[in-house]
Amino acid sequence: MSLLEPLYRDLLLEHYKRPRNRGRLEPHSHRAEGLNPSCGDELELFLRVEGGLIAGLSFLGEGCAISQATASLMTEALTGKSVPEALELAEKFRAMLRGDAPDPALGELKTLQGVSKLHARVKCAALAWTTLEQALAQPH
Repeated sequence: MSLLEPLYRDLLLEHYKRPRNRGRLEPHSHRAEGLNPSCGDELELFLRVEGGLIAGLSFLGEGCAISQATASLMTEALTGKSVPEALELAEKFRAMLRGDAPDPALGELKTLQGVSKLHARVKCAALAWTTLEQALAQPH
């Protein structure tokens, strides 16, 4: 079985073909742009943080199935979470990309576990999370 087969199955393809929370979130309190020059993936992330909780999260972008599906999955996973919870989940996702066993808290994001074996694609999967951290680090 090819390493790509598990990646491009059901949930991943569903989020790539029908991304959730795609579009410009208005109003938003945080925004950042991310780029993966090795693959050409582009992402613009919009967040609305209210009372320390992520009340809204959306994205615009273009790129490979992995980058776009990850952004879609991430928006679903983080909406309603506190900022510290979101940053903790980002670290758990990165640990999975480094080859660690996926933390149960990742939920559907575990679909991307196979990316850890495709070194050229790790940056594709990490783009949404890196952009999230940039957005949250900027003063609003």
